[in-house]
Amino acid sequence: MNLRFVEAFYWAVTLKSVTRASEKLFITQSALSSRIAALETELGSLLLDRRDKQFRLTTAGMRFHAHAERLLNLQREIKAEFSQGAERPLQLRLGAIESVLHSWLIEWVQALRRAHPALELSLAVETTPVLLDQMHRGTADVVLTAMPASGSGVMSLALAPMPMVFVGRQARHGRKRYSLRQLAAQDELLTFQRGSQPHVALLDLCRSQGIAQPRVHTISSISAMVQLVEQGFGVATLPQAAVARLTGQLPLCAVRCDAELTALPIHLSWRNDPAASAAQQAVDSVLAFNGMTPKPVRARRVTGKAG
Repeated sequence: MNLRFVEAFYWAVTLKSVTRASEKLFITQSALSSRIAALETELGSLLLDRRDKQFRLTTAGMRFHAHAERLLNLQREIKAEFSQGAERPLQLRLGAIESVLHSWLIEWVQALRRAHPALELSLAVETTPVLLDQMHRGTADVVLTAMPASGSGVMSLALAPMPMVFVGRQARHGRKRYSLRQLAAQDELLTFQRGSQPHVALLDLCRSQGIAQPRVHTISSISAMVQLVEQGFGVATLPQAAVARLTGQLPLCAVRCDAELTALPIHLSWRNDPAASAAQQAVDSVLAFNGMTPKPVRARRVTGKAG
């Protein structure tokens, strides 16, 4: 039995789409359909119901899906056993939000490369909605986002949330402490894109302080926010870990405020791939880097945007 055909069927079912499965496997849709058709011929049973445009499995298809996963798991185990002593490339498609990039992502990637010198990394730094879509489509193996990914075969864990602080220009924000009302009256307020967790949390905080209509600018790029603050445009809400790095390089400072910002949640999500161990190795590495032990749970379904 050709395991490439089994893999084509497995991912078409897992992603519930021939299109997404072909993108995942880097082959054309026609090639993927041909592989599934060849598998059906070999098995002597139809696995997919092709009577309409909706993606449906036949009874035989549902039964074979479990066998397909076991076959691919066995393939991975055999490769691991007989390739001991030979360094195999760890090919990882990783996605992360900018907050993680500017905090601890680079140090973790360096640690991962030390453990796997043949690492082949494809890194996408995007907003949470974009990264969740990539995970849904099967074009990312592991993502670090402000919300957990969901879907068949997707797992998710909450990491330690990131404390958020106000950051301003040193020459402009020299006082020991400000009230939120003083900041809102004196400065423009900058935060992540509209609808993101930091944006919603900042608006809620302003309302709780009786600040009815604060002037809040939404910026999807931390680099852009930093440049605006550096030029005296206003005060931004950023992860404390990122600010600690930036203040050592730029004329910026953390602005103490009597109103505490809500921490930014960080979720590690990954797709279980029975044919490859790259995602699980990356997950184990992330958890070890963050001082955690693996306790995987299936991701819950969520909607909305995050920073």
